[in-house]
Amino acid sequence: MAAGRVKSGKRPVSTLRVAESPAAYARRPRIVADATVLAAAAFGEDEQSEAVALLRGRALAAPHLVDYEMTNVALMKMRRGRLDQRAVAASLDAFNGLAIERHGIDLAAVLALAQRYKLTAYDAAYLWLADRLEAPLATFDASLARAAQVHLAGGAGERG
Repeated sequence: MAAGRVKSGKRPVSTLRVAESPAAYARRPRIVADATVLAAAAFGEDEQSEAVALLRGRALAAPHLVDYEMTNVALMKMRRGRLDQRAVAASLDAFNGLAIERHGIDLAAVLALAQRYKLTAYDAAYLWLADRLEAPLATFDASLARAAQVHLAGGAGERG
């Protein structure tokens, strides 16, 4: 019987179709990368090779504030004479070339995490997002890493 034909008063028979991405586009494991990791990768910092290796093959996620943080990193590098404007522009282009899912945050939940773990609101936003997405959090920041270890491993009793 051909798809869409009616048989003895019943509804038309439909053909099930499934569309799948080619293997090259298969879902990559997601990771929330904070500005310390992204800056290391984009600005050629000492930790660049470690950061690039970690990010390669991953679907990157960050709160929307990541763009402001990376712009601030660029500004600080210029002000401190570590990079000239041309090098900063190239680094920002490299950052802009990264496919990063940018997410809004829950302000009250971020505030609660910042208070609980004595973090900045910026760092707490990355922690909140990692928790929300159930994804690992990558950072070179020791305080944020400690908070993430406790919070993300703590189960529902730790989460707010």
